[in-house]
Amino acid sequence: MKSIIFIIIAILISPLLFAQCEIHNKVQADGSMLYFIDSATFYTTKSKSLKIGIVTDKENYFIALQPSPFPAKEGGKLIKDDLIIELSDANKYKLKHYDTRYIKHDSVMEVLYLVDKNDLKALSGFEAVTADINMQGTEFVRNYAFKLHKKAIMEQLNCFLKEEK
Repeated sequence: MKSIIFIIIAILISPLLFAQCEIHNKVQADGSMLYFIDSATFYTTKSKSLKIGIVTDKENYFIALQPSPFPAKEGGKLIKDDLIIELSDANKYKLKHYDTRYIKHDSVMEVLYLVDKNDLKALSGFEAVTADINMQGTEFVRNYAFKLHKKAIMEQLNCFLKEEK
């Protein structure tokens, strides 16, 4: 009886364990293809939240942040600063701002930051601890100390890197 219960639990939990590597794709307006994994919630309180995911065009990797609340388009277009992220190796990494876009009929704002190829090893090997985002037009710098899914960046990058081998 115990083995049957274990098998049933394993079957029910296994999709949750492997869902992190479910890679989706979409064609951009210019005809190029982007690959992504569904965003994970990194931070949440009553007043703000942050979702994060990895996006790639198979040549470059980007960290896609979805902060909430987010500014209107006029304010969002002012977000041009780089992302500072601290990993569990106690080092801070600077990722260059790449694009700010509004998706799903403007119900979600997403900011893309380019991952430097030299930082891929660290980002795929250490969990995220904090991030600092300059949300110009709304406030100065938002600081996020991650509590949820700290390994999401690492796990998602490893999914893409494993697929390339």
